[in-house]
Formats: sequence, C-alpha cells, structure tokens
Amino acid sequence: MKSRFYPLFAIIFAAAPAAADVTISHGYSAFGDLKYGPDFRHFDYANPDAPKGGTMSQRQLFGIPTFNSLNAFIVKGDYAPEVGVHMYDSLMVRANDEPDAMYGLIAETIEYPDDYSYVVFNMRPEAQFHDGEPLTADDVVFTVNALKSEGHPYYRNLLSDLTDVTAETPHRVRFDLAPGAGRGFLGDLAGLSILPEHFYEGTPFGESWMTIPVGSGPYIIDNVDAPRSIKFCRNDEYWAADLPVNAGRNNFDCFAYEYFADDTVGLEAFAAGEYLFRTENRAANWANSYDFPAAVRGDVQKILIPDGRPANAQGIWFNLRNPVLQDVRVRQALEYAFNFEWTNATLFYDAYKRTDSFFENTDMEAIGVPEGAELALLEEFRDQLSPEIFTEPAYIPYAGSEAPRDRAALRKAGQLLDDAGWSVSDDGLRVNAAGEVLRLEFPEDSRSLERVLIPFIENAKSIGVDIVFEVLDPAAQSQRREVFDFDLTLASWAVSVTPGAELRAFYGSNAATTDGSNNLSGLADPVVDALIEKVAAAESREDLTVAARALDRVLRSKHVWIGNWNGGGHRVAHWDVFGIPSEPAPFDFFRNVDFWWFDAEKYQAMVDAGTLADRF
Repeated sequence: MKSRFYPLFAIIFAAAPAAADVTISHGYSAFGDLKYGPDFRHFDYANPDAPKGGTMSQRQLFGIPTFNSLNAFIVKGDYAPEVGVHMYDSLMVRANDEPDAMYGLIAETIEYPDDYSYVVFNMRPEAQFHDGEPLTADDVVFTVNALKSEGHPYYRNLLSDLTDVTAETPHRVRFDLAPGAGRGFLGDLAGLSILPEHFYEGTPFGESWMTIPVGSGPYIIDNVDAPRSIKFCRNDEYWAADLPVNAGRNNFDCFAYEYFADDTVGLEAFAAGEYLFRTENRAANWANSYDFPAAVRGDVQKILIPDGRPANAQGIWFNLRNPVLQDVRVRQALEYAFNFEWTNATLFYDAYKRTDSFFENTDMEAIGVPEGAELALLEEFRDQLSPEIFTEPAYIPYAGSEAPRDRAALRKAGQLLDDAGWSVSDDGLRVNAAGEVLRLEFPEDSRSLERVLIPFIENAKSIGVDIVFEVLDPAAQSQRREVFDFDLTLASWAVSVTPGAELRAFYGSNAATTDGSNNLSGLADPVVDALIEKVAAAESREDLTVAARALDRVLRSKHVWIGNWNGGGHRVAHWDVFGIPSEPAPFDFFRNVDFWWFDAEKYQAMVDAGTLADRF
C-alpha cells in the first residue's frame, strides 16, 4: 500500500465535538425517522439463527442472456451482473422494510449538516478486501474518481452533483456536494460499491476483462465459464460477517448461476433439477408450464412474493434521435398499434395491468388534472408546456380491445399518420412527400417475447408502417443498443422507492448524447431536466411526491414509449429445499433471497429419493 499524507487539520477536526447543526448517526434516511436504533441486532425480516450451508442455484439475474466480462462498472462488454451483487461492499446498506433507510456497513457512522452541503463517512478500521489489504478512505476516493471519469454513463450522471471527495484520514472520507444536490444523493453515495485501488494498478478500470476481481464482500468467484455459468462461494475471512446488517444474511455457502439464452431450455433445466430457484418472467409459463412431475409431486413450489416497490419502467421505447420519430403524431399512431387488452387476455392469461406511468403503483403517479402544489410547480414552466398539460388528465394510453385488430384504433392511427404527411402508397406502405418509406428497425434478442411483439408489428404494418423486426444474438443487440442503433427497443429498469439523481441517467439531456446511457429515447427536454432536479432536491417526502407527479405528467405527455405491463409481485418457483423468513421485506428488489437458507434435511430426503442429484 502506498503511504498517504493526511492534513493535520482534518485529523484534529475528526476528533473535535460536532457542531450543533451536524447530525452524526449509525443510519440515514432522506425523509423520516429510522426504524432501527444504534444498538439493533438484526433486521426484522432476517432470521439470525438461520443455518449456514448449501448452494443457491438459479438462472442468471435479470434475464440477461450472456456475459463476456467481469468488470461491472463500465459500458464496454457484457458484464455478469452477479459480480456487483455478491463481491463488493458499500459504505451503507438499505433496510428492505423502510422506503429509503440505510445503515452502516463499511461506514460505522455518517455525518452531515442541516444544509446537506457535504457528507462524511467514518469507516470501520477492520474493513478489508478479499486479499487481506485494508479498505481505506483512499479506496473510496479512487472509486468515485474512476466512476466519474471512466465509469458507465449511469454513474457519471449520478455523480454530477459531487464537487469533491477527500480522504481526511485513513478511515474518514468527505464528499462535498453541489447546492441542491438533495437529500437522496447522500444515500446514492452511501450505496456505491467500493473498489480496491491497488487491484487497478495492474488492471485497467476502463476496459472489459475476465480477470477475477477483488472486492470486500461476502463472496468470491469460485468458478466462471463464460458465457454459461458463474459461481460465487463464501469468503471465510469476510470481515463484516458479524455486523448487525448481515445477521441472518449470506446463509448459503455458494451462489451458482446458470445462463440460458433460450428461456424454454432454461425452464426444462429447472424442471430436471439442474438448478433450484427460478424467477418466472413469462405469464404463460406460470399458468401452463409447471405441470412437470416434480411440480405435481410438490417438490417444486410456486410462490408469489409481494413487491412494495414501484413497477419497473418497462416499455417499447422510441428513439427520438431518428427524425421520423421526432413527430409526436407518428409515435402516437404506433401506440394505437399495441393492443394491450388482447395481449393480456390471449397471451398473458390476464396476469397483468397496463403500465401508464413512469412511477406505476405509487403515489408519485400523476392522476387527473394537476391541482394544488403540483399545479403550482408546473406553472413555472407553463410557457414551455402544451396547454393540455393543465386542462386534461394525465395521459393514459389506448388500452385495446378483445379483438386482435381493433379497427377503430387503427383508423385513428391512420389519421395521425395522414396528418403527419405520411400517405399510403400503391403497395400499402406509408411514404412522405419525398417518396421515402416509413420504415423502422426493431432489433431484439429475446425469442420468448417474439410472440408478444409480432401482433404489434402486424398491426403497425396494417396501417402502412414497415417495422423490420430482427432477433439478434445478445452480443449484437448489446452493441446496437450501446450506440442507439435502433428505432424501437424493448427495455425495462427498476424504479427507486425514493427516486432522485439517478433519473438523469434515464431521462436527462446529458445522457441523451452519451453512448451506452440508459436514455434510450434520446429525450432532451429542459422542463424534464428541471423537474428531475426538483425531485433530486426535494426536502420532504411530500415535496418529492409533488415533483415526481409533475415529472410523470410531463414525461407521459412526450410519448417517448409504449408502456407495457406490470404484475405487482415476484413470481418465484423453487425446489422445496429452502427456509424462507416469515417477515416480509417489501422493498427488496432481490426477493429477500439473501436471507433465505438451505434446508439440509429436506434436500437430503430428495437426494435419497432420487429426486435431486447430490450436487448442491
């Protein structure tokens, strides 16, 4: 390790009594009180007596079909997301039964003033990386600077309100924040994975690689066979195993992930006992495909885990970088081609609700006409918004009909295209005054969604829009999306319970021109930018809700997507060899699996019966 010079004034400051306007705490919540006190022993949803052992074997996370990199923090390559989940610790971790509360992991305490102009984390001196090197404030500084300069565009947008980061002592790090950065930004900083500076002295941060990374988290990579599988096993020297935030957590000896590009093959492998846990993303499978022998016997269980988070922002996104799609009438016409009601009844067994909002299933969703505080906020931008924002209810898309082809809706779509200057040629395709065909490219890498998208494409073709749909291999799809080489794309991402600065990465103007960003639509709108900043700078949950409703209303008026569907819960199938906590964790994106445990007795019974192989 390099020797460091720490200014004497910083060390003196660290030992001085805190000023009256500075909060020092074991935890942090942007809005409201903390549920757990400084002496809490474990989260309520954890079982501190859960046994350790066994393997949690499951399909790849997020349905990502392939990987060729273990560098989880840059845009290059297709990284395995499981690396970021299991290998790195953060300064603080979220409590999954509170909307925005965080408690110390690497950091023992957090300090911040009433004006939120800076935040200090006092770090545990015992924190260390997998190779035994101490984890210090210099590693935090390195992490932040690397993410800001070479990290994925998501991080660069997220950290844009950070003016400076300083290692004041080996175990005290200070972040200086721009005015208006907002309360939620402290939580964003607290949740960053902390990387080892010494590891990157010989490994380029900005490149894709398959080198086994070094972290400080509970698991290390045991085996990797790209792009087929990756396995993480317990770090027996894990420094934070006995902290309260980890009580009843990390109970499995190993986490193993099997990658399947074809989900049908993945389901067959699950039925055969090749892996033990499966999140079911297809409603048709959930309704019809769990009739294999193990499920009929009861060896495989189906459960629906409630989800208290906002629904994912899933939809077919329009690429407004294409001049053709900059005409809102073209986008509105294509919305009429998506028949949700027929799709839901015929293909999804009525399992879903239509997604209207970017904050679906929350009180941040805009409803009706704007009133009260939301109206007052929108008034600031009246001269930049369409009059309908103030007089019409928040936009709700065409729902569809029971018939696969809704003639009334398609007539409306045709009229919109006529008005936009796209007339029907002799061959039935729409052309503009220059004779150019209205042709749009729609690449996709999931054959399982092809049956959902084809009816939409056929409806579009019936009104003269030539959508070229192509199923690509995952690597090619990733490369095209990275440079926005598409006109339509299907994508989904998680929405925070307490949204803030991360919204810049999805809807902000700066992200619109950054390759690899999450702003797939290319939306660049000053009102949207301003409302994102209002959300980020909210000083109360009420202010946040008002600003998010205004943002939702304006985003919906822009017609940047065709909102898809949501189910309100996690469909999970698992072989009955696990223990599951009885207390729910409503805000856990990962279905609380970190707190499950392996039931060795149930597993051995299945092995003895020949139901499962002795491999977990």
